[in-house]
Amino acid sequence: MNAQQVEKILKQDGSTMTQPNSPSSAPDADAPLRSVHTNTFVQVLQQLGISLVVSTYQAGKVVVMRADGESVNTHFRQFRKPMGIAVSRSAASGQITHRLALGSGAAIWELHNIPDTAQRIPPVGKHDACFIPRAIHVTGDIDIHEIAWVEDELWFVNTRFSCLCTLDKQYSFVPRWRPPFISEYDLRDRCHLNGLAIRDGKPKYVTALGETDTPGGWRNDKASGGILMDIDSDEILLRGLSMPHSPRWYDGKLWVLESGRGSLSCWDGSSQALVSIATLPGFTRGLDFCGPYAFIGLSQIRESAVFSGLPLTQRLTERICGVWVVDIRNGETIAFLKFEEAVQEIFAVSVLPGIRFPELTEWSPELMGSSYVLPNEALVNTVQPSANWEFAETYFTQGNGLHRQGKLSEAIAAFRKCLDLQPTYLPARYNLGVILGDLGQYEEAETTLKQVIAAEARHAEACNSLGFVYSKQQRWEEAIAQYQRAIEIRPNFANAQQNLRLILAQQENLKSV
Repeated sequence: MNAQQVEKILKQDGSTMTQPNSPSSAPDADAPLRSVHTNTFVQVLQQLGISLVVSTYQAGKVVVMRADGESVNTHFRQFRKPMGIAVSRSAASGQITHRLALGSGAAIWELHNIPDTAQRIPPVGKHDACFIPRAIHVTGDIDIHEIAWVEDELWFVNTRFSCLCTLDKQYSFVPRWRPPFISEYDLRDRCHLNGLAIRDGKPKYVTALGETDTPGGWRNDKASGGILMDIDSDEILLRGLSMPHSPRWYDGKLWVLESGRGSLSCWDGSSQALVSIATLPGFTRGLDFCGPYAFIGLSQIRESAVFSGLPLTQRLTERICGVWVVDIRNGETIAFLKFEEAVQEIFAVSVLPGIRFPELTEWSPELMGSSYVLPNEALVNTVQPSANWEFAETYFTQGNGLHRQGKLSEAIAAFRKCLDLQPTYLPARYNLGVILGDLGQYEEAETTLKQVIAAEARHAEACNSLGFVYSKQQRWEEAIAQYQRAIEIRPNFANAQQNLRLILAQQENLKSV
């Protein structure tokens, strides 16, 4: 399928959900990113009852792909250099995913599914899972690649140190295995170890871009120096691969992506050869399965020294970034989603079985502050709120989202409801005061912001906003006093400094007239 054929069957994805953000916060990093997809991509998600989680370290985002009517809702969350994704399924809940692990720039995040929280996320009743951060382990910058759960233990590829590792609270990481040709640990990436496959509940296979023992040595033969290894025997099963990634054991077979060729392949143990199943229009990296289908990440790859000279770059002048769905029985592409801008590289693709419309948060004080997980013995003695009991945080989050959409009257109503439920919820009161000031309702805005300052005397933002309200009413001395107070609290408060300079300049101009 060439690029022109691809374009003919694309469908615009007009649905993108964004992260709630308060009026006082900086613009959200979760900006809509355009993607297009085939109708069949939605159908596959719906028929299998799944959603996908995709990482793109180049764009610094984790993408949740979920069916929403006739479209795919691409839901973006911001993380620093997100790479490997590990999905853990609870035996108690069958195949429902109950936690994720995410490798990032210098840490591993662990996020747990809290279904009760999912039921409170607007629009209420639509989400069937909510993954919230529960632990962060700082590893240092190890260029972490693939990660995988082995029962309750997390294994991950430490690419800089050319080894497989696990976690320990006392250490950044604990090396557990390294290729026999790696003579010592060295943070200079000697073989670019990158892929990890689990078989029968144990780490079993790895991929690397070179069989080299010198810093960056793999770069000299990146186009055909890749290897596939058996961890138990330390045997190299295959040599001469073009940038292999994402080994997986599935349906009794060992699969691997030969990224430099843009292919999905299967290892034939009897002939000791790699059998190509499908060739795709991009750098293949990131692989998961569900039923008879493979979900494969495609990257455009940069025109750089790292990717120059690959068979893929010689075969295709135009390469695509997205997620392709391939029928592993015949190698045919049955669906795909393509990113149009901003996202050029994908690292991991993971299936969330049994979850159709999940939420995933990077760091949400509102949701984390109202989400609780307790041992069963404690739950027996815990009073459960009635079904009609409401969280103030729900309306605070709702108000933030409405404000970002420009629905100011609805946002005011949401913040008022939040304060009805919890009058001491200061962020909601501050946000309410800001919006009232923006709408020119200065008397109520003044009262509201004064209430914030009375509760927290050193609330610099409230002082600055109150100064704005006074300036709009030409109450210059009062405005100057509030701006000065804001700067006194926070000496580097640039917005308050600018507001103060403008008023003082106006005063000087009036004197000179």
